[in-house]
Amino acid sequence: MIKKITIVGGGSAGWMTAATLIKAFPNKKITLIESPNISTVGVGESTIGGIRNWTSFIGIDDQDFLSSTDGTYKLSIRFQDFYKKGTFFHYPFGEPLTRGNDWWYKKFLDPKLSNSDYADCMFPQMAFVNKNKLSYDNPKVQPFNFDTDTAYHFDATKFAIWLRDNLCIPKGVIHIKEDIKSIEQNEEGIKSLNKKHKADLFIDCTGFKALLIKETLKEPFESYSDLLPNDSAWATRIPYKNKKKELVPYTNCTAIENGWVWNIPLWSRMGTGYVYSSKFVDDETALKQLQKHLGTKDLDFKNIKMRVGIHKRLWVKNVAAIGLAAGFIEPLESNGLYSVHEFLFSLVRNLEREHISQWDKDNFTFQCKSSFRNFAEFVAFHYALTQRTDTSYWKANFNKTWEEKLINLESTPLQGFHKYASERAFTYYHDQKGGSHAISAGMNWAPTTLNSVVWITKLSKENLSKQFWQQKVNELDNRKKLWEKAASKDLSFHDFMLKNIYQK
Repeated sequence: MIKKITIVGGGSAGWMTAATLIKAFPNKKITLIESPNISTVGVGESTIGGIRNWTSFIGIDDQDFLSSTDGTYKLSIRFQDFYKKGTFFHYPFGEPLTRGNDWWYKKFLDPKLSNSDYADCMFPQMAFVNKNKLSYDNPKVQPFNFDTDTAYHFDATKFAIWLRDNLCIPKGVIHIKEDIKSIEQNEEGIKSLNKKHKADLFIDCTGFKALLIKETLKEPFESYSDLLPNDSAWATRIPYKNKKKELVPYTNCTAIENGWVWNIPLWSRMGTGYVYSSKFVDDETALKQLQKHLGTKDLDFKNIKMRVGIHKRLWVKNVAAIGLAAGFIEPLESNGLYSVHEFLFSLVRNLEREHISQWDKDNFTFQCKSSFRNFAEFVAFHYALTQRTDTSYWKANFNKTWEEKLINLESTPLQGFHKYASERAFTYYHDQKGGSHAISAGMNWAPTTLNSVVWITKLSKENLSKQFWQQKVNELDNRKKLWEKAASKDLSFHDFMLKNIYQK
């Protein structure tokens, strides 16, 4: 029976783990040991919608949490130049209002239509994004649900401190600042840390170092370098020049020579960085490319080496791994903290059993690795659909041979998107979960073809346009105009944050 749990490592992963465990198991002894001399990686300032489930479980109040962490709300991710240079599209949170197939009627009528129009037509919150506005509850911008269709930007370091001081230590988490200098092992795994710290379960939150699961227990690591191209990053912070204009409710990702640049708008500053592949560019050249993109060298830049992949097992003997210690994909789609809270939910589920068997440990590994792999394939999808060949990096992605799940869209996580092929039904309600629909539309990959529709309906292209399509197109356009008109009357995003978070 697990009564004592010791978390090794702080940062976002460590303190999220502590907050989760003390909430789920208030009667267990939860201890967190962190080194006073190790700084956090600092990647993880942007989140996706799943974090709302975790904050709800923990009982976090937005106003207190965001105002303490330099936080802002996030409604979407914008992708610039991923498909082709000069193009962009959004991936908003939440579910699209109607069948994604409906928008392709519009695209067939106007092949030159920007692919960014998909999100504008299918997601009401895009009216807020495009107008740089926000409202908790605008009755005409529906079915937007503020509690489920938003995520957060925040300062990851401040986030960890806030969790520590507000949700962990006050509720009984024991906090020890100490370097781990010795680790004793036995047949159960870890016997003690520094010859005095013992526990029934140790949680490794030591980042890429993976002190317990990798360096001590020697668990093999499975690289994802064959699937994902990037392994390095430069990160920095930049001040606002025009805060009211630059403070936007989305993360911006811009593809450049050998990877992509993120821009995350916090309340007082922006976080930015360049994710790239060391196979195509060295660190010094990559830094120059980022500086050129930003238009300045007068910033403090931090280099990060990413270990892309995941350990073969995530619960080995009496050690479980969470966060970067377990595995990492890359920052695209803001998945760093996503894996933390999803792994924690799986851990809690298994710890709810009175006694932990090998089956529980293996179940934890299976659940986590399955969701992790699916997300990695989703991230890879952004590179697989590119049409760019202007550099060696993008040409390599364009010419890459992709594994089955990324070309057979009936497979997880893109299940159902291409099922029309077997059912011969253009109106099939394809699966719109997981974001594949938004990425596919944004990168011009249609779920069907014009010829398919003609063949199925037995109508000419001209009659289809008159009898079948135009009504759908009008419905989409009218709804988009309604959303935009309604959103234009709301507060600017800056003023919304000021009024509801930072003036209180």
